[in-house]
Amino acid sequence: MDAAEKDYLKEYDAAPEDQKYPLVQGWMRTEPLPFFKQLREERPVLQTPECTLVAKFTDVRDMLQMPKIFTVDLYKVKMSVTGPDDGYLMAHDDDALHYREKSLMQGLLNRNDLPRVRKMVTEFSREILDEAGGGIELVNDYCRMVPVRLVQEYFGLDGIDREKLIRWSYWNQYDAFNNQPFDMLSDQEHKRIVEHHDEASKELVAYIASLMLRKIIHVKVMDFLYMVLSPIQKLIYRVLGMALPERPDTMVMRMIRTKFAKQVDFPLTRVGTNAGGLLIGAIETTSQAVAQVVEYFIEHPAILKQAKDKAQGSDIAAFDAMVWEALRFRPIRPDIFRQAASDYTMAKGTNHETEIKSGTIVRLLIHSAMFDTYAYEAPDSFNPDRNFYHNFALGYGPHQCLGKYVGMEMIPAMVREVVLQSDLSSETKISYVNPLFPDREGPFPEDYEVSWS
Repeated sequence: MDAAEKDYLKEYDAAPEDQKYPLVQGWMRTEPLPFFKQLREERPVLQTPECTLVAKFTDVRDMLQMPKIFTVDLYKVKMSVTGPDDGYLMAHDDDALHYREKSLMQGLLNRNDLPRVRKMVTEFSREILDEAGGGIELVNDYCRMVPVRLVQEYFGLDGIDREKLIRWSYWNQYDAFNNQPFDMLSDQEHKRIVEHHDEASKELVAYIASLMLRKIIHVKVMDFLYMVLSPIQKLIYRVLGMALPERPDTMVMRMIRTKFAKQVDFPLTRVGTNAGGLLIGAIETTSQAVAQVVEYFIEHPAILKQAKDKAQGSDIAAFDAMVWEALRFRPIRPDIFRQAASDYTMAKGTNHETEIKSGTIVRLLIHSAMFDTYAYEAPDSFNPDRNFYHNFALGYGPHQCLGKYVGMEMIPAMVREVVLQSDLSSETKISYVNPLFPDREGPFPEDYEVSWS
């Protein structure tokens, strides 16, 4: 039966209790859009034995704005450093730490840097593709390699092998977002993912400690040098055409150099935690987004041609819009999950009003929401001229991606350089083969061969 004609809810209702959620998981992976369409039209809130799915745009948007009711408790422990009340800011819900540190980090990630970021990403991308000489395994040699270079050279997490940075990002992302109760993994799978995450986290914590020490010494030496150089010595440098030793400008150096009053409560330990957070959030998410957009373009030749035409033009925003529209069709995950901290009646006054009990895991289906006619007219058609504010690719609400504006430069810039290659093609689809369990798919792209003339 064609997916568009399939009655998912009839099959779901007829299934034994222990088979209901596995059916849902399968449809979300292989037939998401027709399944989500039926949910929006007939059952916008689907309460399964394992979790509750929410399919309509207005409900998803509403619930993402209530962090005290729909919390991130499911990944709080996975992002902790010394305990569940510590950890990275994104594991906190609308408390003083989250509000303070996100505000500070957004200021340090100065949006005036974005042209510089785009230039860096473009240069890294061109260098890799030029060296590839007509073909590349896109995921590992490009999609992960470009953002890790930005992590080193713009964020400032240097002095370490790139493969380690990639591995640390990978396992932190895997455990926090793809090793949850509703993922229905076996005890063996769960244990091995946690083991890899624990090992990665220990290595990352040790590295961040050494990085902070190294950068503090660097800052003090450079500050002392600038202090002791007299105006006459500085003039001699200029007369001789010699440049004064540069003060490197990276996120880590900014964080160390910036002095806050004690009452702001942003000590060096929190600087280190946030430096690690920059790494974890930058690599794997970018890699997946870029790989899936490139695959989408290749699978749709007319759209690829349109994208290449725009990539060759001077209107960068027009090309970027095509990337975000492609991510509406192929987001890096179909949902944003939360856990209810109290009873809540959602969609009051509608025919799908539903009581959500405290403790319920809620999967807010952002992929479905981006195809709701409330948000977009003719949502099944590819149209880059859409309202970006209705696009959930970078999240929504208090937990929207901290590096949103960096990502909005990096992802399209990386895709653009690939699209510009002549006769871009691929003989395969992205492989998601699980590195731990090769007989099944994992959550991330792992291999994708592309070629060009």
